[in-house]
Amino acid sequence: MYFLNTQDIASKTIIDGYHAKFIHSKNMTLAFWEIEENKSLPEHSHKHEQVAQMIEGEFEMTIEGKTQILRPGNIAIIPSNARHSGRAITNCKILDVFYPIREEYK
Repeated sequence: MYFLNTQDIASKTIIDGYHAKFIHSKNMTLAFWEIEENKSLPEHSHKHEQVAQMIEGEFEMTIEGKTQILRPGNIAIIPSNARHSGRAITNCKILDVFYPIREEYK
């Protein structure tokens, strides 16, 4: 499958306020998130490398104890096994790319 349209993909709620459409390639998972204002992402880590790009809104992200407010155009790089958490300051749209594939999101 070479071409997809996110409008054709069903959204899944992963935790309260965090809704995503997932696309899986051979080696990566892309997550198109819509996050509700004031919803928190508990601290966690995973084996996957993660790159997060802010599309809309403001999101407070903490990676390994360092916190920054992400706005459209900002990118956060989360290394494998790094502790991270966050909170949507406003309604947000974020694109996450994970390597390798997030099997639990299939």
